[in-house]
Amino acid sequence: MTAVPAPPRPAAAARPRRRHRLLIPLAVAVLLIVATLVLHAVDQPDPDDPGFLSPVATGDDGGSRLAAALRDQGVPVRRETDTGRALAAARTGPTTLFVPAPGLVHPTTLDELGYLPPGSRLVLVDPSRRVVDGLGLPLRLTGRRWATRVSAPDADGRPCPLPEAARAGAAAADRQRYAARPGRPAARCYAGGLVRVPWRTEVVVIGASDPFRNDRIDEGGNRDLATGLLGGARPVVWLDLPGPAPAPTGPSASPTPGDGDRPGRGTGDGRDPAGSDGREQDRAGERPPWDNPLWDAFPAWFWALLAQLALAGLLVLLWRARRLGPPVPEPLPVTVRSAETVLGRARLYQRAGARDSAAETLRAAARDRLLPRLNLPADAAPAEVAARVAAYTGDDPDRVAELLHGAAPENDQELLALARDLDALTRTVAHPTEGDPR
Repeated sequence: MTAVPAPPRPAAAARPRRRHRLLIPLAVAVLLIVATLVLHAVDQPDPDDPGFLSPVATGDDGGSRLAAALRDQGVPVRRETDTGRALAAARTGPTTLFVPAPGLVHPTTLDELGYLPPGSRLVLVDPSRRVVDGLGLPLRLTGRRWATRVSAPDADGRPCPLPEAARAGAAAADRQRYAARPGRPAARCYAGGLVRVPWRTEVVVIGASDPFRNDRIDEGGNRDLATGLLGGARPVVWLDLPGPAPAPTGPSASPTPGDGDRPGRGTGDGRDPAGSDGREQDRAGERPPWDNPLWDAFPAWFWALLAQLALAGLLVLLWRARRLGPPVPEPLPVTVRSAETVLGRARLYQRAGARDSAAETLRAAARDRLLPRLNLPADAAPAEVAARVAAYTGDDPDRVAELLHGAAPENDQELLALARDLDALTRTVAHPTEGDPR
């Protein structure tokens, strides 16, 4: 029994496989990038969470272990959930005011944080550019890392002048980096992740929350660094905002004499005429004019992902638009008569009212038929063409120039007359009359 050979596989069947070989690695790479970004975003703490660095929160992002360590050292820790009451408590004497989420403080009360009694310290965790500018600190943001790095206090080759950082050694403080503005003194450690500025009061800015968190406090020198920055002989006022603070309202928004050497905008006890105790925060607080709500509505990794997807889409478009070979001729599905094509195109011109385009098409076709008959080049001047045609046919050169290079007709009758005259002219040149001496 004779075996029947299998029919040959068409070449078109191999094309989808070649496409899959290119698309599958690209899809896998995109999935890996998306998974990496999502896992990184999940791993990073959110300062908007109510339990973020809270002295009573026992979660991974809480600060209960740091508060317990401070109390074990004999440091009083006072938790306040209202900015006004925190400022009133901090202005009773030399105090350490700890603000773990400065972005939640309302922009109109940011400036009040810097007016503390002499000998006080203000500790800010990862303040943004808006917070730094709102406070008027002589600092600038110099860069942000993908993740927090554990480094030595003198990681940038400069000796660290802060004794707290020198005693702690290597710690996770290098993520957001800061630097003093030109001409302003500042103590800089951990490659700019920790900066102390002698301002209205002593301000310490740290660019990472890792040393204060429950899940990272025991890594390296994080515990010694956190307790060193907040500990000492001063009590700690811990500003634990459950959400973005509302704008001051009522008499608390007007300048009234407050604690310290500067007129304050608070009432001293943190209460307003409406009886708000600060625990029910209005998350729809006012935004500064330079703050873009759309940009702040999504994390930074989301915009980075959009940029990468847009770049990948652009590369795919360029790849698909690139011609990989010469055009392949294909037979027409049906044969259309030339008369029908001309009639259809003429009706399109008529419907669009494009008499100028139709006239130019007729004139170009007439010139293409006349120039080879008269042995003229394709780029011959209009005057030369008109003169040669007039000499050949005996017509007026001005009339021939008007026919071949004149103005567009203004109505259908003029267009029809132009078509008839051009047809008569080309027939005269192509088929001269018998007995003509030319």
